[in-house]
Amino acid sequence: MITTNKGKVWGLLCLAIGVSLIGVGCNGNSDGPAAKQAGSEPGAEASAEGGERLEGNVKIDGSSTVYPVSEAVAEEFRAVQPKIRVTVGVSGTGGGMKKFIAGEVDICDASRAMKEKEANACKEQGIEFIELSVAFDGLAVIVNPKNDWCDCLTVGQLKELWRPESGVKQWKDLDPKWPAKDIKLYGPGTDSGTFDYFTEAIVGESKASRADYTASEDDNVLVTGVSEDADALGYFGYAYYDENKDKLKLLAVDGGKGCVKPSLETVRNNSYEPLSRPLFIYVRKSALERPEVVAFVKFYMENAAALSKDVGYVPVSEEVQKKNMETLNGALSK
Repeated sequence: MITTNKGKVWGLLCLAIGVSLIGVGCNGNSDGPAAKQAGSEPGAEASAEGGERLEGNVKIDGSSTVYPVSEAVAEEFRAVQPKIRVTVGVSGTGGGMKKFIAGEVDICDASRAMKEKEANACKEQGIEFIELSVAFDGLAVIVNPKNDWCDCLTVGQLKELWRPESGVKQWKDLDPKWPAKDIKLYGPGTDSGTFDYFTEAIVGESKASRADYTASEDDNVLVTGVSEDADALGYFGYAYYDENKDKLKLLAVDGGKGCVKPSLETVRNNSYEPLSRPLFIYVRKSALERPEVVAFVKFYMENAAALSKDVGYVPVSEEVQKKNMETLNGALSK
């Protein structure tokens, strides 16, 4: 089995998660028949049939949340296929989708499902794809460790804080018992799938948000901002909190059934509502005509579930792993 040094992986912004493939074209239809179950030894199918070394390029771009996953898999893949150059960029889910639709990348990392308008744009460009559900993540709402007055926020309070034209300026505006200190807000940029998911889950409408906050597609910028500002609040993927928990304070969220903090268990059992979410990658079917892309995607399938546990994501079930390979092989057989 492949082993990963967690500190090294995160030093490179690398984390990996389990992969669930649901084959769809731009019209959303599933692909065909079955083949092999995922979960075999890492690297078993890294090269083409016959075990030959391959050459070529695989281009990936998109979500900052999924980026460390794809980069970790790419790093391990380079060890078995050193002549295949895998590049992983970060431009947010929306930015990655634009590149995907334009045919600039083979794979799009996404922290939300593809939107209908994006699928329609794919169809107009003649692009078919397969959708890979890459485990589950929870969105973390975090504050500075010096914050000793707030341990939990209701969905209603979060909505009031983040809605467009919000009148909340200070902590006392959320609860009169809290101090009259200005809240400095940090969050993902508008091209981020995390932004889309949070605004839809909390505000009730995707992309509906106040604009007076510090935005970045790089979650590490948000971590730094909140950790250095005693009165700050922000949100991003749970895995980034988990890696930086020594300098951040995690808040619980009350979705109507009491205050619950995100964790592997609460994300797994769906008790952390409404901020548990699936993560995805999308692969162009035309890219699967190239052996280097096939080798990489198979390697992704075979190794992601094992790596996901090490970095704090909830892996998909064995049943879904089996479906992954059925879907991929169905796409390859056409």
